Amino acid sequence: MRLYIPTMDAVLVEFDNGGRVKLDREDWSVPTVQETRAILHAAHNEVAALQELVTMLEEPASSRP
Repeated sequence: MRLYIPTMDAVLVEFDNGGRVKLDREDWSVPTVQETRAILHAAHNEVAALQELVTMLEEPASSRP
């Protein structure tokens, strides 16, 4: 997984069930409340963008502009 987090200018590359995250070129850590909010915001935005892409690709080509 690679999730760019604009507000942190960081890329999340791994996470575990214990709540720890691994950012690109950093060690495992437990994110602060602010970092957690930034990660969640970036993840929600990415999910929305991916859903939009899926919807667009699944509709028939004839109905696209």
